[in-house]
Amino acid sequence: MATISVLHRVRDYDAWREVYDGFADFQRSNGVIEESVHRAKDDPNNLLVLHRFNTMDEAESFVASSELREAMQAAGVEGEPQIEFYEDA
Repeated sequence: MATISVLHRVRDYDAWREVYDGFADFQRSNGVIEESVHRAKDDPNNLLVLHRFNTMDEAESFVASSELREAMQAAGVEGEPQIEFYEDA
């Protein structure tokens, strides 16, 4: 199993959430088996997104997809997201 964590700021959470929810079919068809979204306690536009995959190859392919980058841009992600990859221990 593999997990990615994505930490980023967005201009407007509600606008971001609309794009994120509309991206669910792409997530599922590209290996995402679980997902969760978390907002920073003191900054609701500072987000941590977790995605789980069956394999690290699926996780890496998902992150490398141009569709993901386009969706992040359309959703109002500010700056470069911090993305980390984890394997189950």
